[in-house]
Amino acid sequence: MDNSTIALVSTIGLVISLVALAGVVFLFIAHQKTRTLKSRFGSEYERAVEKEGSVRRAETVLDERKKRVAKYQIRSLTREERDYYTNEWRSVQGRFVDDPKATVSRADGLVRQALGARGYPMNDFEAQAADLSVDHPGFLGEYRIAHEIAMRSERGQGTTEDLRLAMQYYRNIFEEIADTRAA
Repeated sequence: MDNSTIALVSTIGLVISLVALAGVVFLFIAHQKTRTLKSRFGSEYERAVEKEGSVRRAETVLDERKKRVAKYQIRSLTREERDYYTNEWRSVQGRFVDDPKATVSRADGLVRQALGARGYPMNDFEAQAADLSVDHPGFLGEYRIAHEIAMRSERGQGTTEDLRLAMQYYRNIFEEIADTRAA
């Protein structure tokens, strides 16, 4: 073998090594991104993958959510707002025995109002749930279930046990978004 052939083989070997290294780096970065998104979004990550039909599209959707929510002016409730919403919550919760259906509907509305006061847009439920998934993914499953029960209840479907479960979920969500645990 002459020197030019050795140089060519060395160059080809170097290019193949660099391409392989770039591939490994790309896979590592993609894996890290997936791990980070799974950690941040929890079960909402799997829900997005199922809905979008691919990991890549789901991760794009979740990244877009993060960017969109980062533009919002999300804030904690003031002490006065927290006191107001807490008093409203107690009032709503106290009516459950007398009128469970109306109480669940009011709880749904109160949670949405508190989210609006915190700076989340008052879009349709799915848009609001998507936005909420960025900062509160742990409660999103309960929020979806509670809202679905509230919607079924408005159609005259659902049992008192369903309504009781919805109220438990709404209470958990309310405590999280109103930050009443810190009060």
